[in-house]
Amino acid sequence: MSVRAEFDSWAAEGRDKGMEERHWHTAKHALARMPVESGDTILDLGCGSGYAGRALKDTKDAGRVYGLDGSPAMARNARSYTDDPDVGYLVGDFDSLPFGTDSVDHVWSMEAFYYAPDPAHTLEEIARVLRPGGTFYCAVNYYEENVHSREWQEYIDIEMTRWSTEEYREAFRAADLHVAEQDLIPDREVEIPPPEAFPTDDWESREAMIERYRTYGTLLTVGVAS
Repeated sequence: MSVRAEFDSWAAEGRDKGMEERHWHTAKHALARMPVESGDTILDLGCGSGYAGRALKDTKDAGRVYGLDGSPAMARNARSYTDDPDVGYLVGDFDSLPFGTDSVDHVWSMEAFYYAPDPAHTLEEIARVLRPGGTFYCAVNYYEENVHSREWQEYIDIEMTRWSTEEYREAFRAADLHVAEQDLIPDREVEIPPPEAFPTDDWESREAMIERYRTYGTLLTVGVAS
């Protein structure tokens, strides 16, 4: 199944809002770190419901915000959630970003980068569109060290890239993106039941659930364009 078909289906089922609710737990902490200045141009790559771009527009006074998604249905949904004329949504893929060289101040991507069919090339495209000193904030829960996300590939037909933290750093550097920061952002909002409630339908042990959300959380890698 293509990325478009998969996520058109998700959008039709309302799963874009469900992803927004779950991702916001850690995304908001990463977004707060972004060095956005008034009037900056932002690209939200794999935008889903578009929540991240709208948050940057509202809280950091970003200038023009673009959300790009491979799913037309996701882009339509995202457009319906705002009437801000400075927030727009595009249908496109990660292989050829529809932006000029040195035209974007910051790129954000949450739980989308690993769907890129050629992630190394996508990083080159991101480096191309970023202005010198611009940043790429890449947030993923699907990464090698997070043992609790390894089974995700079994439940989705799209081939996903599972890099380790070191592989992310190496790939960023190969694309001429200086790695300014990399760390794990814990999810402290998912409620973890008391020990006597385990096992649950999803978790064999409370320790495993704590590890998934409080230890591994979301991997954030920040690249800066030269």
